[in-house]
Amino acid sequence: MVEVMGAFPPADRRSAFANAPVGLALTTPDGVLVDVNPAFCALLERTGEELYGTSLLDLIHPEGASAARVAHADLLADTSRPMRHETRLVRAGSTVVPVQLTASWVEETPEGQAAHLVVIVEDITERKALEAQLVHRSLHDPLTGLPNRLLFQDRLWHALERGQRERTPTCVLIMDLDGFKAVNDELGHPMGDLVLVAFADRLRSVLRASDTAARLGGDEFSIVCENTDRPDAEVLAARLRAAVTAPLELSGHEVSIGISIGIGSAPGGEEPGDVHERVIRAADDAMYADKAARRRRGRPRSR
Repeated sequence: MVEVMGAFPPADRRSAFANAPVGLALTTPDGVLVDVNPAFCALLERTGEELYGTSLLDLIHPEGASAARVAHADLLADTSRPMRHETRLVRAGSTVVPVQLTASWVEETPEGQAAHLVVIVEDITERKALEAQLVHRSLHDPLTGLPNRLLFQDRLWHALERGQRERTPTCVLIMDLDGFKAVNDELGHPMGDLVLVAFADRLRSVLRASDTAARLGGDEFSIVCENTDRPDAEVLAARLRAAVTAPLELSGHEVSIGISIGIGSAPGGEEPGDVHERVIRAADDAMYADKAARRRRGRPRSR
């Protein structure tokens, strides 16, 4: 082990290093561990003896190894600046832990060269979970849990990009619940919310793995269907209509709902920018046409 240098007496330096609440490691310039504190060992679920002589870079998950090596090379190129880098370390049981590494040079040789790196290793599991939660909330409808309009647009764009590259068709289904306003007016908005959640569950039940369902707002929903031509999209629409045929039993009320569905399609091979709005508009127009036809035939009512 190497004595950590500083302005304090050696015993105080060793105590501060050993008792720090975050992981601390001392490495050679090429990243080999020469000293670690108990917090670092606990984080990786390894003993100091297991870690001494191991390269810190080798403890990084393979998916982040390349980026970590670039960050390390930058640190070697400029010893005057600390390096901060987020990555994942592999624990003894092959589980991973997200961390932030902050590395700085310490201990100069008689020739004025930096001899060691001190690395602060912070567990950022809670922070990453919070970030993921915030991202999820920004991209999903809080009532139904389905993707929202923003994520729908993103998924559609990527589907059209793939369709351009692979010359495969993409279809969009846009749906509107028939008689939903009457549910809100007659039974109240809490019941309307229950209807939306129940419909979202039924919508999920007919989706294929490659489909993305979204709530665009109010009682308007959509599905992005990758590598799907119009006949297959019509089959999916028929399955969806069948799924919502059975009345809903909600809080002592029997509620029957119907849906108006419109389909827009892109054949593939086109620039996403040329077809993105066109396929949505076609689906929207078809949905309103279907709604008008269903109104002429009569619509389901709640009771």
